[in-house]
Formats: sequence, C-alpha cells, structure tokens
Amino acid sequence: MISSDEIHKVLEGYDRKKLTIATIGSHTAIQILKGAKDEGFRTLVICRPGREKFYRRFGIADEILSVKDYQDILNAQFQQELLKRNVILIPHGSFVEYVEAKNIENRLRVPVFGNRAVLDWESNRAREREWLRKAGLRIPGEFSRPEDIDRLSIVKFPGARGGRNYFLANNAMEFEENIKGIKLEDRENFTIQEYIIGIRFYPHYFYSPLKDRVELLGIDIRYETNVDGVARISHLLTEHPNPSFVVAGNIPVVARESLLPSMMDIAENLVNASKALFRPGMVGPFCIESICTEELEFVVFEISARIVAGTNLYMQGSPYSQLLYREPMSMGRRIAREIKEAGKRLDRVIY
Repeated sequence: MISSDEIHKVLEGYDRKKLTIATIGSHTAIQILKGAKDEGFRTLVICRPGREKFYRRFGIADEILSVKDYQDILNAQFQQELLKRNVILIPHGSFVEYVEAKNIENRLRVPVFGNRAVLDWESNRAREREWLRKAGLRIPGEFSRPEDIDRLSIVKFPGARGGRNYFLANNAMEFEENIKGIKLEDRENFTIQEYIIGIRFYPHYFYSPLKDRVELLGIDIRYETNVDGVARISHLLTEHPNPSFVVAGNIPVVARESLLPSMMDIAENLVNASKALFRPGMVGPFCIESICTEELEFVVFEISARIVAGTNLYMQGSPYSQLLYREPMSMGRRIAREIKEAGKRLDRVIY
C-alpha cells in the first residue's frame, strides 16, 4: 500500500501554481473538467483512442492523453508523465471500475483527491456494511446462502458497474434459475440483500475537512433498464420479463423539506464513522443509495465514496447548492474549489 507520507512527498515537489486536474474520459469527466476550468485549473483527460474528438468538442480539456487500456495508467512511464504535469487525479465510478480500487491504493503514485483508502471500504461489501452499521443506519437484511432466501431479495455483484447483472429472487429456486444467465467468472462474488419497497433517493454530499462541514449538493433517482421501462406498461403485459437494473440515466429530485434533516444526519453519521474506521476518514464527494419507506424512514443499502453520475444533472448547481453558494456549484467544481482553497495544505485533502 502506498502511504500518505509518500503521496505528500510527491505533493511537496509539485508547482502549486501549475496544478493540473485530470481524470479518465467517462462517467463524470465532463463535469469534473468543467468545474476545474471554472476554478482556473489546467485540465487533462485520459481516454481510449477514438474518444479524443468527443472531449475536444467541449473545449474543457487543455490536454488529452490516449491509452489502449485504462490500466496503462499504472505504468511507471505514464505515471511519470502525469507527475511532470503536477496532476491531481479525480476518481469516479468508471475510474474505480477500470483501474480497480486495489491498484489505486497500492500502485498509483500520482496524487488522488480524497482518501484513497475509502475505495476499498466502498467496493468491499462486508466492509461497507460494517461502515453503515458503525454509523447506526437502518440497513436491509442479507442472506449468506441462496437457500436462506425467504422473501423478495436482490442479488448484487461487486464493482462500480451501474447495476449490471443484478437480479431479483424470492427463493433459492429463482436464484439458481437467474444465476445461470451470469457469466461464470462473474458468479463468484455476490450479495443477497432484502429488497426494500419504497422510493429511491440518492443524495449527493461533499465533506470538507477544511471547513469540517457536510454539504448537500443534490439528489437524484437512477433510471434503470429495463425495470423502469416495464413499470410504465406493466398493466399491458401478460408475461413479465426479468427486470434488469443497469443505470441508463438520472432524474433530478427535490425531497420534501421535512426529510432533509434525516438526510443530513445520515451523512454526518457516515463521516463520523469513517474517521473511526479509516483515518482521516471521508474526504470530498460521496452519495448514499437509499430507500424512503412509506413511514418516511430511510433504509441505506450502499454508499458510493466518490463523485457519482447523478451529479451530472447539476452542472449549473442544484436547489440545494444554491443555499450554500451564490454561484453555480456542481460537484466537479466543488472538488476543484476544495483543492484551490487547500492551497499549500493539499495534504489535508489528498491521502
């Protein structure tokens, strides 16, 4: 594991007046780059061959570097090129999926915004559940074996894959029938989680160690295929296809005001728990994946400990960001603002 001391030594050699904000070309890259430009930073996007034209058209990437495979980022020579440019990498869902959390933590010597240790707590289901419990949150029940399933459950697979391969099962027989459709190499790790009926809420937060403050910057609902499509015509169907949960887009949400105190309590409890579990704890953007029940209580089933795609809805800010800022404040820009305000104390926001 690369230590924080090693990363902080790298930062000491950086020209603080020529920092470059960079990420890989996917997920929330456009928002991240735009936010960095809004804060006056030089920007760089890393993409696969053929994607260069797409990122050039927006005028938000000062430089584009191409790689055949995103794991090429780990090559010593490529990392050296990034270090020469005083790069600070911003992780997002695709970044974590393609480069992998263990590699970001153990092999990536380029400074990454936030606490890279959090990525393992996010991607490891057992650790994630420990974190949610430590925060005192209400969470769904889980079944350790398919034969224990005694109610409607959702079967999930690891990684930031946007719901790929997820399926529903009421019992062991349905589990075995559905698992047949999953590739053998993807079947090894899965979580069987009680399916909670209610409204999905995905609040986006930012924790600033500089201000010691949790900020609510937006809320979304994920639009998933084909489960959301089936819901619109369910009364017309004589046979229902197996629902799929691949995220295809996001819908903005404004929650009733009486729910907001609970949302903030959940976020602050998660931040406090993180400080006890993996120091210095949560830094920067995160999102809780939750269900609001008919009793208006939140059941939290996952946490995404980095910027999420739902924040792309709010590149000009949200109703919530407007309460804190008198200017358009996306999550991408909020990350850049924290780096800017850290100034010579980048070691407070990069671990």
